[in-house]
Amino acid sequence: MLKIYKSDEDGTLNELTIDNISKGAWICLIDPSPYELKTIGTLTNVEPNFLRAALDEEERSHTDVEDTGILVLTNVPILRSADAYDTLPLGTIITHDYIITVCLEENDVLEEFSPKRAKFFRTFKKTRFLFQILYKSATYYLKYLRQISHISDEIEDRLRDSMENKEILRLLEMSKGLTYFNAALRSDGAVLDKLLRLRSNQSVAPMLKMYEEDEDLLEDVIIENKQAREMVEMYSAILSRMADTFSSIISNNQNSVMKFFAAMTIILAIPTVISSFFGMNVPVPLASAHDAFIAIAFLSAAIAGFASYVLWRHRMF
Repeated sequence: MLKIYKSDEDGTLNELTIDNISKGAWICLIDPSPYELKTIGTLTNVEPNFLRAALDEEERSHTDVEDTGILVLTNVPILRSADAYDTLPLGTIITHDYIITVCLEENDVLEEFSPKRAKFFRTFKKTRFLFQILYKSATYYLKYLRQISHISDEIEDRLRDSMENKEILRLLEMSKGLTYFNAALRSDGAVLDKLLRLRSNQSVAPMLKMYEEDEDLLEDVIIENKQAREMVEMYSAILSRMADTFSSIISNNQNSVMKFFAAMTIILAIPTVISSFFGMNVPVPLASAHDAFIAIAFLSAAIAGFASYVLWRHRMF
């Protein structure tokens, strides 16, 4: 999908086409076709590798600088399902005339820059627009981390009452998401540090112009990224300990059940053994007594009751 936008001075975001595109436009590519990649590559004179970099799900965050543009590839958080979190590469390319974003899927970060929310950004202020995208990405990491914290508390309350595999699997799914977040935030942090160093690079100054407000915004992004990394490490440790704790509880509950069944097996075996003795086809005591069945039943119950008392004293129940 190819969308082209450009902001007016008053903040209105207008949609353009290839035919009437002008300097200062934002070219948004979502899962682009080969034809769209070729068209944009020819129009903007951007390196083809820059446009294709974000289309590899395994691509790590990095920054590349060429004469025709600057590629800033970061990973943005996405929500796959209620408990499944993941990251997705987002490439932002700044040229002399345009800013280009490339991503495999629509995501919440780019949705923040829709025409309905166009008042707080300008497409022709390319450097600030880039930093605003990075800032929104960091805030969504924090938002999803707070959701994970809330869900983990909910799962903990449920596991106190019932040990279901479904809840344990939810913990595992969120732990996997935190692992993705941790790797993405670390590599994004390296990209932000490099952008901070590029402000003094005169060779990229014509494309990556930084004013004082832009530098302040970049520092805010770095702070948000560090906070998100600290939260990921903390929540990862909490979920790991929670999973280990409840695994131990489940194992302990299983041992208690096995102890109970073992004790019941011993108790039920006593009447079986006694009745087997008196059921043999040989002369046995009480063979001619009329109340032999009641006597044997009482004897079996008494011995089973005594065994139950002994097992209870040894906490087998």
